[in-house]
Amino acid sequence: MQRPLLRLLCLSIAAVLLQNTAGAQAHSAPQAVPKGARSRVCSGRAVPQFTDVTAKAGIHFKHLAAPEKKYILESMGGGVVVIDYDRDGWPDIYFTNAPTVDMTLRGEKAQGALYHNNHDGTFTDVTAKSGLATPGFAMGGAVGDFNNDGWPDLYVTALGGNKLYKNNGDGTFTDVTAKAGVADGRWSTGAAFGDYDNDGFVDLAVSNYVDFRLDDLPGFGKSPSCRYRGIDVQCGPRGLRGAGDSLFHNNGDGTFSDVSKATGADDKPGYYGLGVVWSDLSGTGRPDLYVADDSTPNYLYRNDGGGKFTDIGLESGTAVSGDGSEQGSMGVAIGDYNHTGRFSIYVTNFENEFNTLYRNDGKNDFSDVSYDAGVALPSLPYVKWGVVFSDLDNDGWIDLYSVNGHVYPQVDTLPSGARYAEPSNFFLNEKDGTFCDASAQAGAPVVAPRVGRGLAAADFENDGNLDLIVENLDGTPTLLHNAGVAGRHWIGFELAGTKSNRLALGAKVVVHAGSVTQTDEVRSGGSYLSQSDLRLHFGLGAATAVDAVEVYWPSGAVNRLTHLQGDRLYAVREGDGVVPPEAIRPGR
Repeated sequence: MQRPLLRLLCLSIAAVLLQNTAGAQAHSAPQAVPKGARSRVCSGRAVPQFTDVTAKAGIHFKHLAAPEKKYILESMGGGVVVIDYDRDGWPDIYFTNAPTVDMTLRGEKAQGALYHNNHDGTFTDVTAKSGLATPGFAMGGAVGDFNNDGWPDLYVTALGGNKLYKNNGDGTFTDVTAKAGVADGRWSTGAAFGDYDNDGFVDLAVSNYVDFRLDDLPGFGKSPSCRYRGIDVQCGPRGLRGAGDSLFHNNGDGTFSDVSKATGADDKPGYYGLGVVWSDLSGTGRPDLYVADDSTPNYLYRNDGGGKFTDIGLESGTAVSGDGSEQGSMGVAIGDYNHTGRFSIYVTNFENEFNTLYRNDGKNDFSDVSYDAGVALPSLPYVKWGVVFSDLDNDGWIDLYSVNGHVYPQVDTLPSGARYAEPSNFFLNEKDGTFCDASAQAGAPVVAPRVGRGLAAADFENDGNLDLIVENLDGTPTLLHNAGVAGRHWIGFELAGTKSNRLALGAKVVVHAGSVTQTDEVRSGGSYLSQSDLRLHFGLGAATAVDAVEVYWPSGAVNRLTHLQGDRLYAVREGDGVVPPEAIRPGR
């Protein structure tokens, strides 16, 4: 029997068995650690230093939080969105917010926040003018130019009705949800724009979590699935009904059609959807859809063309861990960490469940290499959320950063084990398929305990080093300035489609510098309910220039560029190649 078929049979049996016991407890038992498993602390290499500059940057936003987290709804929010809303070439930040359940029942609202980048390391709160203040019980968001006018629009997920905000180009946004037909109405969590049929207009995938109703609140600690290590906790997700997912097709006229069932991407079993991202994982030139599901199998929807998708999660090896276990999957990152030209998948999971690195072996076959790669063991103790695959030390090999934080504040009453606030995980790429743990060497803010949720990467200062923005569930966010590594170089690209969608979502860039070839693509969504900068960033190590660059557009067009100098951000327009930055701004 061929390997994929054998794995499909074994994992299908395991998934059925696990599904039958899904309501037994709040989360499954700890996963067994393989004999001899170990992690490697980084040694003999430079580690970039991160500094908490939140207060210095003028960011004073605070996410509202109910102290006890009596309901699962109150533990799951906190997505952060990087969006250059004014197209000045400096990434801005939108923080989602949500009221408590008690506030919602009283009709009170929570205010999100839009911060404008002042080009000098500081930000200004421009929420009042923007029209983005109160989208509802907000969870996260994603960026996409749904009408191809050159201004990035914002989609915010929420309980009871999502919001699509059209960017007016003057610092304000207009709620066009009703006209566009993308409200959904369930408890939506993750979202991602992507042009799945390559017609030049971005479509929208939305993951939904559980069927949570404010008029039928689950009782705190009232059933076996609402207990954790002997203490009463919030109920869910096990024991609650799933909500199903959505896929909206862009009609090209400012409206969308719900094609979830017609395409086969509707999550018929009702899994607990969280992180979602589009990526050409199959190498067909068509974006596939990956959904990280909490306590249920993950989805890998292969894009078959013709508006049809097939879930190959179990067959491909990306639905569960290598030993066949469902995991409490939260966030997802995509990246070519081993320079094969194929995109692998990294998924963050619950406490006592390792983060899973699915290596893409080609032909829709993935291998769980988490322990072999060194990223499993250090992640086990924590509840993991937002995650990015980014070259944080500019050596030409992408690294991993994830933020952590428990869902139950009550764990702080336990005599030992997990705590509510937790440190982050930072892994540097060792260039041989493995990672070393740099968490304790990258600065005090990395290991400072926080209740992290959303995470996004962007070069906020345009200095060539990728910074990180974390939205914490309780309290203020954390803006981490990356000091970089001396002597390292970089190159960046901001793409604009002409025949392809305007923001070039799904475009793939291949960079050749010396003996190193790197591959990345422009993606909406990912991480945990969050959005990183749409500009692509490549570290070059000691190289000061690149030999060649290929840009593969969703339309099928290809731009080939040669002899580009490093330490610069290039604007590339489909069909034209490198152009002045002004040429890809709206109105050009």
